[in-house]
Amino acid sequence: MGRPRGFDTDEALEHAMRVFWGQGYEGASLTDLTHAMGITRTSMYAAFGNKEDLFRKALDRYTEGPASYGARALQEPTARQVAAAFLDGSVRATTRPGCPTGCLGVQGALATGDPGSDARDALTAWRNEHTSLLRDRFRQAVDEGDLPPDADPELLARYLMTVANGIAVQAAGGTARDDLQQVADMALRSWPPA
Repeated sequence: MGRPRGFDTDEALEHAMRVFWGQGYEGASLTDLTHAMGITRTSMYAAFGNKEDLFRKALDRYTEGPASYGARALQEPTARQVAAAFLDGSVRATTRPGCPTGCLGVQGALATGDPGSDARDALTAWRNEHTSLLRDRFRQAVDEGDLPPDADPELLARYLMTVANGIAVQAAGGTARDDLQQVADMALRSWPPA
């Protein structure tokens, strides 16, 4: 029988998520991670696996926490409300007080070399999955008559994701929340009528 862990794994994972969010996959050293988590490397490996495993768990936590606005937006009754909730959520999540700016899913591994290719691929899949969920929701809206029959669900989903990703990049560069909200509002002006 092993010794019980002397730390809270949820809290440690929260701290790791914030390190990856703020520094990206390659920028987050094991020393940065274990220091923020308040544990040793041995404890990190025992509880979470290697750095890549920890990153994937941190991305799951990000999806369930700061990025959970995406899943909530999909539940809105109309396609326009889905789009508005998605972009508003993006603005709020990327400019959240007390958190890193930007989006872990966008900035976590865009500029990685070969050692970070698995993390980069995981984030590409993560972004593509969310685009697919939006596309499926917009297909439903076309089928229900909430969007015009000639609306392109794939293009609408890609458009929203591109605007949200741009919001994340601008937030990481220091653009204020109010300015980003104006961008989100402007993007919605081109939304197809019901």
